Amino acid sequence: MESDAHDLEAKALVIHERLCAVYGCPVAYHHGLDPLSELISSLLSHRTRNADSGRAFRALKARYADWGALRDAPTDEVEATIEGVTWPEQKAPRLQAVLRAITARNGSLDLDFLRPMPIRDARDWLEALPGVGPKTSAAVLSFSHLRQRALPVDSHHHRVAVRTGLIPSNLDVGPSHAVLEAQLPSDWDAQQVYDNHQVMMRHGQQCCYYRNPACRRCVILALCPTGQALTGFTGQEFTTAEDESPLPS
Repeated sequence: MESDAHDLEAKALVIHERLCAVYGCPVAYHHGLDPLSELISSLLSHRTRNADSGRAFRALKARYADWGALRDAPTDEVEATIEGVTWPEQKAPRLQAVLRAITARNGSLDLDFLRPMPIRDARDWLEALPGVGPKTSAAVLSFSHLRQRALPVDSHHHRVAVRTGLIPSNLDVGPSHAVLEAQLPSDWDAQQVYDNHQVMMRHGQQCCYYRNPACRRCVILALCPTGQALTGFTGQEFTTAEDESPLPS
């Protein structure tokens, strides 16, 4: 078992290096929201296109003077404000429940106190909030101005990890966070962990599609059992780098 774990760690590192060569590392952080704003943004983004969740986040910022005003607003008003996201009727009361829970537990709407906490403790604190799971807690700590060493795993990242054999196909996204993060070198800093998420996610978006993955131009095909099975890969690199035609099912 220890040998298998070591092999997977070595494989994860090679995959990371090859993807970094394609997508470029270090990857610039997209923004630096405060952690509470990042939490709200992350909750809005669940099963929602980035453009729509971003629009809803900006609408909340425009309508409410601060997150306390959002907490105390009529729920139907909040729902109308975020109507462009999926399940606004669920997300509006959830946002307010989270804000009330933070106020009750911390005495104020401020999550900067998480900065000096051990990462695991900070994630546990966040995951005790209603509707907050591993992906959201990692996003808050990594993407916000806290810039902590935490690995978010979205559906694209998860798909690449399954297809390359880093995790078994029956491991759901939630529990995959701990497994995939454990495969990364322990001396990596927050930027390197962020880079890993970004390149795995981008590869899922730009090459390892859910349907008809573009395996023939994949830089990690030699490391991917799924791609090899789909293409009949025999160990020789394909020369049709731009071939994105559908592969046989």
